[in-house]
Amino acid sequence: MSQEPGSDGAVIAERDGAILRLTFDRPARRNSLSHPMVDAAVAALTGAASDDALRAIHIRGAGDDFCSGADWVATNSGGQRPRTGDLVRRIPHTSHRLVDLVHTIHLPVVCSVRGWAVGLGCNLALAADFTVAADDALFWEPFVNRGFSPDSGSTWLLPRLVGVARAKRMLLLGEKVTARDAAQWGLIHDAVARSDLDRTAEELLERLASGPTVAIGMAKQAMRYGQHATLPEAMTQELFNLELSCRTTDFKEGLAAFRERRTPEFHGR
Repeated sequence: MSQEPGSDGAVIAERDGAILRLTFDRPARRNSLSHPMVDAAVAALTGAASDDALRAIHIRGAGDDFCSGADWVATNSGGQRPRTGDLVRRIPHTSHRLVDLVHTIHLPVVCSVRGWAVGLGCNLALAADFTVAADDALFWEPFVNRGFSPDSGSTWLLPRLVGVARAKRMLLLGEKVTARDAAQWGLIHDAVARSDLDRTAEELLERLASGPTVAIGMAKQAMRYGQHATLPEAMTQELFNLELSCRTTDFKEGLAAFRERRTPEFHGR
C-alpha cells in the first residue's frame, strides 16, 4: 500500500498464522507516525493483548526506513496554538501508550529495522524484546537537536540498556548510533547484512511463536518487575509467575518431552 505525499499514512495489521505483523506504511515520509497511525497501532496492539490465537508480534516499516518518529511537522503546522496542557493530556494515551504496549505486552515483540529509527521510532525499537537491524541502519534520538527534551521513554530505556554514559551521548549530544555499534552496546539484539534481515527476523519469530507463550509472557513481566524490586521481592514475583505457568498445558508438554527425550511441541496454552 503506497501513500501519496502529505498522506496521513497507515498502519497495516496482518495476521500470519500465530504472528501479528504491523507495518508502518508511509515511506514518502520515512514512515513518520501521524496521529491516525499511532491510534491504529495502539488499537492493534490492544486487541492483540487479549487474542489467545496470537503468539508473537512483528513490527517493521515499509520501504527503506523503519520509522522517523512522530510527525511533529504536521502537529505544529495547523496555525492554531494548542490549548495549555495539550501534551500532558494527550500524549499518555497516544505515543506513550504505544511504547508501553510494545514493552509490556505478554507476547514477544520483534522489530526489523532498515534505514532510520528516529525519536519515537527509535524508542519503539528499543522497547521491543528483540530488534534486528540491517547493518547500515541508524538509531537517533534528535530531541535536543530540535530544542526540546527527550520523551517516549528514551530517558528510561537508554540508561537501562546501555548505561548512563552512552545514554548521555545519544540524548544530550544527539549522537547517531550505527546498527553495528547498537548491537555491540547491547542496545539491540543483532545487526546483520541488509540482505539477511528478513531471514533473521523470520527465524527469530518462528522460534518465539513456537515457544511456551504463557511462560514467555511471565518471564517478560518478571524482568520488568525486577527493574524496580529488591532481590527477595523479585524472587517472590517469580514464584507467583511460576505457580501460574506450571498450570499450563505447555508446562506438561515440556515435562513430557524432557522425560521422552524429544523436542517439545508447545501450543501457547
